[in-house]
Amino acid sequence: MTIQEVHNHLKAYGLRPLPQKVTIMKYLLESYSHPTIEQIYNDLLPLNPTLSKTTVYNTLKSFCENKAVNALYIDEKNVRYEAHIHTHTHFRCKKCGAIHDAPLEEADIAKFRGSKELHPEETHIYFYGKCVNCE
Repeated sequence: MTIQEVHNHLKAYGLRPLPQKVTIMKYLLESYSHPTIEQIYNDLLPLNPTLSKTTVYNTLKSFCENKAVNALYIDEKNVRYEAHIHTHTHFRCKKCGAIHDAPLEEADIAKFRGSKELHPEETHIYFYGKCVNCE
């Protein structure tokens, strides 16, 4: 992903493409590992020696508030983050801890969202079990 594409992506969510925001968003857009704040910080620090954990935390908070990034609470110990916000769900392996994207039919979500009694603003569906590598 080019820097210009990341700039455009941030602007589409009403975010200013400041250098550290661009760096963090580029990392998330290129990652499918659902990293924690700690992982993001540790991976980006060698390339950005002035980066702080506070900056990573505040940037991710801003991304979540603007719906550019999803925060996942699938892990009991850490919040995980992803920039791939299309409709899908997640599977977490109970043995190795890996988190995988899993498909979810938009039509099923639309039925629920169309309810007259309930008005959901977010949908989080998590599956737990063992991945193919741990069976």
